Amino acid sequence: MSERNIPIALTIAGSDSGGGAGIQADLKAFSALGVYGASAITAITAQNTREVRAIHPVPLPVLSEQICAVFDDLNVAAVKTGMLGDAETVACVADTLEQYRPAYLVVDPVMVAKSGDALLLDSAVETLKKRLFPLASLITPNLPEAAVLLGCPQPGTLAEMETMVQQLFALGAGAVLLKGGHLEGTDDAVDLLFDGEQLYRFCSPRIATRNTHGTGCTLASAITAGLASGLRLPEAVQKAKDYIATAISAADRLQVGHGQGPVHHFYRYW
Repeated sequence: MSERNIPIALTIAGSDSGGGAGIQADLKAFSALGVYGASAITAITAQNTREVRAIHPVPLPVLSEQICAVFDDLNVAAVKTGMLGDAETVACVADTLEQYRPAYLVVDPVMVAKSGDALLLDSAVETLKKRLFPLASLITPNLPEAAVLLGCPQPGTLAEMETMVQQLFALGAGAVLLKGGHLEGTDDAVDLLFDGEQLYRFCSPRIATRNTHGTGCTLASAITAGLASGLRLPEAVQKAKDYIATAISAADRLQVGHGQGPVHHFYRYW
């Protein structure tokens, strides 16, 4: 096999001390998919599979320096953002990324943890939309997050999801992946990808497990890994969907914690 430079992706997100979500999930997904992962930590959280006990934001100059240090040395092919916490952090990340203009930016608008704890202040939502979305190649909201972003009720049908994904696209990102896992009354989970021209549907069977901690982080990171590796967006989304579906189906093998456990990022190797 000929040698080649490994693709590099940067995650800008919070640290999960329990290891299932955030920076830890992102780096696991990058590694599992053959991408070198770098990180810039926005906040240190004290959490496990059951709860978030504390959140300590990283000082903004330190956050900016982390991002700059990575870009000034590493050939970053794609960036993913996760938990940002407050408006000041969102603005700091946007200001710093504007300096480097990565080829791909995937924004996962993380608002609430699986435990129900808030991870983004309400006051930060407008800053997220105005400052970070216009820089994004893709945003990946779930239905509750999309409802907050648009200030409307959650959709109850697939047709309403199709309308919502176009409304989200109008916020300025290059494309939108609207995750439909919260849509009730369907046998399959349907995600919609809209790039302004074409609407793609991605269907996957619902998997009966409580161990889904870090699912959103992992999916967004897997898409970022695909983009860093040179895949077109629809192909990166499909490959990421296949990866997360298997990681969820294998999650019960881990038996980590006493709450909502993590997905199995390394199912291929264990």
